[in-house]
Amino acid sequence: MESTQLTTELIIQMGSNALGGLCIFLLGMKYLSDGIQAVAGDKMRKMIALVTDNRFAACGTGVFVTTIIQSSSVTTVMLVGLVNAGIMTLQQSIGVILGADIGTTITAWIVAIKVTKYGLLITAISGFFYLFSKNERNRFIAMLIMGLGLVFFGLLLMEKGVEPLRYHSGFISLFSSFSPKTFWGVIKCVFVGAFVTAAVQSSSATVAITITLARAGVIDFDTSVALVLGQNIGTTITAFFASIGTSIQARRVAYAHISIKIMAVILTVPLFFLYLKLLNVIINPNAEIATRIALSHTIFNVLLVLAFIPFIQHLKQFLEYAFKDKDPNKIQALVKLDKRLMETPVIAIEQSRREVIRMGEVVGAMMNTLKEIISGTAENRKEKIEALFNQEEYLDRMQQELVVFLTLLLSQELISKIAKETQEQLKRADEYESVSDYIVVILKLLLRLENAKLALDEEEVKDVLDLHDSVDNYYKFIFKAFCDDLPNIIVAARSRGDAITHQFRQMRSRHLAKLSEKHLDPLICTVYPDILNGYRRMKEHLFTSAEAEMDDKDELSSLSLVEVS
Repeated sequence: MESTQLTTELIIQMGSNALGGLCIFLLGMKYLSDGIQAVAGDKMRKMIALVTDNRFAACGTGVFVTTIIQSSSVTTVMLVGLVNAGIMTLQQSIGVILGADIGTTITAWIVAIKVTKYGLLITAISGFFYLFSKNERNRFIAMLIMGLGLVFFGLLLMEKGVEPLRYHSGFISLFSSFSPKTFWGVIKCVFVGAFVTAAVQSSSATVAITITLARAGVIDFDTSVALVLGQNIGTTITAFFASIGTSIQARRVAYAHISIKIMAVILTVPLFFLYLKLLNVIINPNAEIATRIALSHTIFNVLLVLAFIPFIQHLKQFLEYAFKDKDPNKIQALVKLDKRLMETPVIAIEQSRREVIRMGEVVGAMMNTLKEIISGTAENRKEKIEALFNQEEYLDRMQQELVVFLTLLLSQELISKIAKETQEQLKRADEYESVSDYIVVILKLLLRLENAKLALDEEEVKDVLDLHDSVDNYYKFIFKAFCDDLPNIIVAARSRGDAITHQFRQMRSRHLAKLSEKHLDPLICTVYPDILNGYRRMKEHLFTSAEAEMDDKDELSSLSLVEVS
């Protein structure tokens, strides 16, 4: 056939189809990823929470999560965030990375499905349900199918864009210089694949481009395999950029990803021609070229995992030896959260939940310390008093950092379940911080009496301790329900709260009766009711934190706590 003449009009048409198709493809991948995350996010959340040092379990998690996210780059960036936050160890993250290398090959199989001509039809039908469905879950299912349709339509446009190049002598001559017929040719293909993928920051996109070029007859199977090797290296650039400015542990995650890919390619390149023979034995040479490329991509990454999974511990030790912490005394953020987790909201909300739980644990410790101080059983009393003030300031800062993180999370497009949980966590963090404020208020009132050389009598101390125990048990009940994700506690919480309010009023009444019977120091008359009221206010904030979990706003309104002081 005659060589194609590239006129200005044809170049513009080709560029529009190729670049427009690439953008539509990437948009489709995003819709596909967001839709699957919304539908299967809870399972992904649980799997990340259960990651252990078991290399096979971690690898399986990596496969599952990356299959959902449809991007090994996003998975690795998420791991950088988790390790930077101290939630996951380096060894655990390496296992997940290996699994992600297999999970990311699913994209190539999606691209290889030869239904590109139905892309617009799939998009139209699913788009109709996405726009007009009232059920949120159905809308996200429609979104992921619409994403699939956009992927196919984008591929169709790219195929139309590159098709004229198969007949252009100059372009054929250019690509022939990158043909992996020699060892140097293999190296050049690897570099081209790595460079383009690093520039696009998506191996899914470059694998799609490779399959598109192969389908159009511009490149052959051998060249595609060599390009895919380079693309495996190029995809690590995203995690490297994400690791800049993080802790040394987080940077080691990026270095692990880079090291695994580079070592795998270095081992493969000298044996490239034997590797091709192995592929030709495994893969039917008469199969459609897109299928052969997708299968070669999967085989490479499966072999990579099999080669490296026995040596995860050794790789971890090597990275710790090669990349040492230059500033071990650097002050870390109080909360174990990282903006890199925003890429996967279902993971981000789980980690923020853990931090809210940590705030609750600090509140519990403060309650215990306050009781020791009131009862006079505290050892190293001055240190305990100072610790309470420090813990209150600590919770203030924790709440501030949580508010920043959760507000950023809310600014994204979230499914209603995640958005609601984000709002609940903001409210709960605020209530825990308020409880810590009242603990310190009570402490200051006690110190005020101490400075005035005054003290509560035995009956008053007993009442304060009884009220303290009631509020402390109330805190434990509500906190345990949050930790264990127990539903429908609001009725019990309201009943217990009313009992504490009744107890508070009885104590206040006894105090007023005592005033009519004997003379009390004016400061005692002021401070003692304020201490009791501090506990009542703590109970109210704890009840409000329990209200945060309620699903039905009308029910919440009907159960709102109304108290008359």
